[in-house]
Amino acid sequence: MKRILWLVVSLCLFSHSSFANPLPVEAFASIPDVRFVSLSPDGKKIASLIRVSTNELEGQVLSIRDIKTNKDIFPLQTDNQKFVILSLTWANDDVILIESKYPSIRRGIPTTETRLMKYTLSDNKTTSVFSNHSLSRFYGYGLPQLQASVIDYLDNDPGHILMQIQGLGSKPQYESVIKVSLKTGAIKTLQPARMHIGDWLTDRQHNVRIGIYRDDTSYRIYEQKAAGEDLRILWEFEALAEDVIWPIGFDHDPNILYISAYHQGLKAIFKVNLTDPKLTKELVFHNENYDVEGWLVYSELKQKVIGLSTDIEGEYLFWDQDYIKLNNGLTAALPESHNAITQFSDDERRYIVYATGPIESGAYYFGNRDQNALYPVAYRYSQLPPELLSTPKTVNYQARDGLTIEAFLTTPKDAIAKNLPTIIFPHGGPISYDSTTFDYWAQFLANRGYAVLQMNFRGSAGYGFNFMSSGLKNWGLEMQTDIEDGAHWLISQGISDPKRMCIVGASYGGYAALMGVAITPDLYQCAISVAGVTDLEELVKSSRGYDNSKIVKKQIGDDYDDLYQRSPISKVASIKVPVLLIHGTKDRVVRVEQSEKMYDALKDLQKPVKYIELENGDHYLSNNQHRLTTFIEIERFLAANLGVQ
Repeated sequence: MKRILWLVVSLCLFSHSSFANPLPVEAFASIPDVRFVSLSPDGKKIASLIRVSTNELEGQVLSIRDIKTNKDIFPLQTDNQKFVILSLTWANDDVILIESKYPSIRRGIPTTETRLMKYTLSDNKTTSVFSNHSLSRFYGYGLPQLQASVIDYLDNDPGHILMQIQGLGSKPQYESVIKVSLKTGAIKTLQPARMHIGDWLTDRQHNVRIGIYRDDTSYRIYEQKAAGEDLRILWEFEALAEDVIWPIGFDHDPNILYISAYHQGLKAIFKVNLTDPKLTKELVFHNENYDVEGWLVYSELKQKVIGLSTDIEGEYLFWDQDYIKLNNGLTAALPESHNAITQFSDDERRYIVYATGPIESGAYYFGNRDQNALYPVAYRYSQLPPELLSTPKTVNYQARDGLTIEAFLTTPKDAIAKNLPTIIFPHGGPISYDSTTFDYWAQFLANRGYAVLQMNFRGSAGYGFNFMSSGLKNWGLEMQTDIEDGAHWLISQGISDPKRMCIVGASYGGYAALMGVAITPDLYQCAISVAGVTDLEELVKSSRGYDNSKIVKKQIGDDYDDLYQRSPISKVASIKVPVLLIHGTKDRVVRVEQSEKMYDALKDLQKPVKYIELENGDHYLSNNQHRLTTFIEIERFLAANLGVQ
């Protein structure tokens, strides 16, 4: 096949055949070479966000390629400090919408602000989607914190989009739905804000139909025939309860709504006919072992839902024969990866495929159904050839109370899994999960000679309601001993050297790492916390300024004395091993003070600790230099404390 790959060619820093173990730290620690590959509606242009590293810029640029002429333009760049680009979406053949975020402070409370920009090809300009006159309408309430929520791209009216936004009307603290002109930036209110409704959903005819209401921890799902009409309550439930029902989209029939709800204790996809007085749920798709969540795949051409993109290992499910045939062809062409069609052109003859897998860091392909051809576009990490990476293995072990914990073991490539230096690596969230899909942290550590164990301790997502809810208000308790039991299991299997074991994590994982060395001081030889929580009492108190504070209490707890006792900062005296703390100063998820206070407490007791503060860094290591600094410090720290060169 002819390689149209421009991104590969223009950014190809190394060829795949030139590597030898170990790979350079930059291969793992750099932000992806390419992200957000997006096809224009006419299928003639591809936009993407490309990483660049030059004397002039360390960051990312927006790239747009004309497929027919092979010409590129680069109209926008960012250093990922002033702002971070979150997504690229073609609104029409001439306009690309660019969602971005940046840190700010409102009334003394740290916030993350979002904005929506547009790049117009015909006049080569990047501007806000809102005109100055439109922005002036918000000044009485103050400019909204979140200004990037598009709820409908209006395929029947490509010159406009529908957005939801605060700051308008008689209830400015709640979301209105506005129609925005992509040419002039003018706005028109279609759906006035209603008390406590924070999200709106349109049907396929672009009518505002569903409103999601929240008051503290109580939710209601409302339906209306059209914008501004009387609301009818469909369902009501409490946050984190088993009877939750989340709308995910309509079929072409405006009465058929797809929802996510629990089925036999596991999340599944249903559809409901809104004309049915009983709102009977018809099961569409479920998995016998795992929760299913995902997004509808809708065909504008056929005017119907044709499938589902699930979060189970990137599984794609089609129930239309044309697309089943296309999907089978992709599987035959790319048998070693999970292949997701992320986008079609309007005529559905051209498309973008994203392929990934346990040792495939991600590759984008451009498909042409008329030519029956598939062309490589770009690799997410061009310096990480699959043949040099380590394949993770799914394992199971028993927690001390008999609960089965699913985990994923990655060992150095071609190494015998015996007596290895080991990293215990719990995930963040904590209502999140790990899987065998590509993980650049685990691959980096395995490439450096360590066995890596990632476990889905109780409280993780993906295993049903009972498993998730068993983690509520459980920080530092069974959630923690599930992690500890994984370390003991590795030792009992002879896989890990008990004298060369470190616990590493980010966010909640950083909390678990510090708790691990605090409550089991003889199990690990060191701990690393990246943006980790150190004081649960302070974490819950700091949520008071946000509108989800009661949900935070429901998840973590509100007995402040107990929370403090389940915090690493209360157990500093018990820590005997070296600790590395890394935190960004503009972290809006876990405040930097959490690590600063932990460092001071450890230092006061003359404990071995090193603290790396990332100036202007966020919670996600979005800046390339911050990510590189983090991985270099981790590599040095582990080598010094586990004796691995």
